[in-house]
Amino acid sequence: MTRILFAAPERTQAAYRDLLPDALRAVGVTATILPGAVEHDPAEIDWIIYAPSSEMSDFSGYTRLKGVLCLWAGVEGIEGNRTLAAPLTRMVEPGLTHGMVEWVTGHVLRHHLGIDAHLAATAWEPVAPPLARDRPVAILGLGELGGACATALAALGFPVTGWSRSPKSLPGVRSLTGRDGLRTALTKAEIVVLLTPLTAETEGLMDARALGWMRDGAILLNPGRGALIDDAALLDALPRLGHATLDTFRVEPLPPDHPYWHHPKVTVTPHIASTTRPAGAARVVAENIRRGEAGLPLLHVVDRSAAFARPAPGRRMQ
Repeated sequence: MTRILFAAPERTQAAYRDLLPDALRAVGVTATILPGAVEHDPAEIDWIIYAPSSEMSDFSGYTRLKGVLCLWAGVEGIEGNRTLAAPLTRMVEPGLTHGMVEWVTGHVLRHHLGIDAHLAATAWEPVAPPLARDRPVAILGLGELGGACATALAALGFPVTGWSRSPKSLPGVRSLTGRDGLRTALTKAEIVVLLTPLTAETEGLMDARALGWMRDGAILLNPGRGALIDDAALLDALPRLGHATLDTFRVEPLPPDHPYWHHPKVTVTPHIASTTRPAGAARVVAENIRRGEAGLPLLHVVDRSAAFARPAPGRRMQ
C-alpha cells in the first residue's frame, strides 16, 4: 500500500481530510495518509504532500521517496533544499489560475477605467477613459499564471507585452526577453503586472533603475512575490508613478507601521490575489501520485537547476 506523509499545519490537513482520500480513490490509488506530526519511519514513506508553512526541512531519511508534491505555486523555500533528492512538483490547479486572472483583470480594469477617481468624485466631470486598445499593459512573467493573465487581457483588447526568461508564443501577446526586453516592456506600458517567479535573478527586479524606466503616471500591480520589488525604491518612485496595488510583501502579514498602509498611492490587498483551492489541489495531487505509481512522468515538475532565491524573513508566501 502506498504511504503518504502530509507535511502541513493541522488547519491545512483538516481542509483536505475528506477531499484527498476521495480524490485518491477516484483515480484508483489505495493509500495510507499519515499526518506530518505522527511518528513514522521515513524509509517507509513513498510520497510527501508538502505545505511550505510546515516546519519540515530535512528529507535525508526518506530513502524510498518518489516525490514531494507542493500545495503552493511558490517553491522558493524548498527548491534549494540539498537534502531533497526526489522530484519536486509545484501546485498548478484551475482555481489558482482563475483566481489570479480575476484579480489581475479586476485591478487592471479598476485603474484603466479610473474607478478610484469616480468613487472619490464630488463634482460632475464627464471624462471618458481611453479604450483598452489604447492602454498598453506589460506582464512580467509568462508562466502558468502570467500567461493566463496576459491572454485574458489581450482578449479584452489591451495591447499586451510579456517579458520572461525565454520566448513565449501566446495569442495577441508580444514576447520579450533579456534586460533590453525588460526596459522596452516597462517604458511602453501604462500598467505593469509582476508575475515572474522569484529567483536569484529576479529578486529586487523592480529596483530604482527599472522603476525609472516606467512612464510617469504608470500603474504597478504585484500579485506575484513581494521580494520582486525594492520597497525603498518604490516609495521613492511613487510621487512620479500613478499608483501601486500590492498583494504580496517581503514580510507577511504586512507590519502595521509599514509605509504602504498609509501611502495615498498604494493599495494593499492581503495576499488574496490567488490561493490554492483544496478540492482542485486534491485532484492534482492524486493524479500525480497515480502517475508516479504507474511509472508515468509527473506533472508540474520544478526545474531545480534554476537558482531560486530564498524568501526574505517573515512568513513564507503562498
